[in-house]
Amino acid sequence: MALWRAYQRALANHPWKVQVLTAGSLMGLGDIISQQLVEKRGVRGHQARRTLIMVSLGCGFVGPTVGGWYRVLDCLIPGTSKVDALKKMLLDQGCFAPCFLGSFLSLVGALNGLSVQDNWAKLRRDYSDALITNYYLWPAVQLANFYLVPLHYRLAVVQCVAVVWNSYLSWKAHRL
Repeated sequence: MALWRAYQRALANHPWKVQVLTAGSLMGLGDIISQQLVEKRGVRGHQARRTLIMVSLGCGFVGPTVGGWYRVLDCLIPGTSKVDALKKMLLDQGCFAPCFLGSFLSLVGALNGLSVQDNWAKLRRDYSDALITNYYLWPAVQLANFYLVPLHYRLAVVQCVAVVWNSYLSWKAHRL
């Protein structure tokens, strides 16, 4: 409980910084889980650079982009009713998720040194599967998130659920 209270205080005092650092930390955790539990690389085979890339993407892209998107959504669709939450989820999953996912996969490819042609081929190969997998998880999560969770906690809630998603995305993005 003390840790949760400290998090709440930090979030109240520095909301943007805490949201960005939370996203980066949980993206890194997702990559560690991917490398250790999914890919079974072991400590010696762990690619620290890859984890650092995922942390950097969390802090520099995911946190600011998703956090900003939630603010935009609340301006476009003010309110917290069930209908408002449904509208937000439909806009989030119909417009934002496809663009965000394509951008994320492309950024990972570029940061991993893929040529434009190789990055495009990888995106064409992986994007549809990743988007379909997204739709198995995120509509229900986002519906609950938009209906039950205050704006300043949404990114943290999503990133906690996203530890599993980040593990999948890290695996998908780093698969050759």
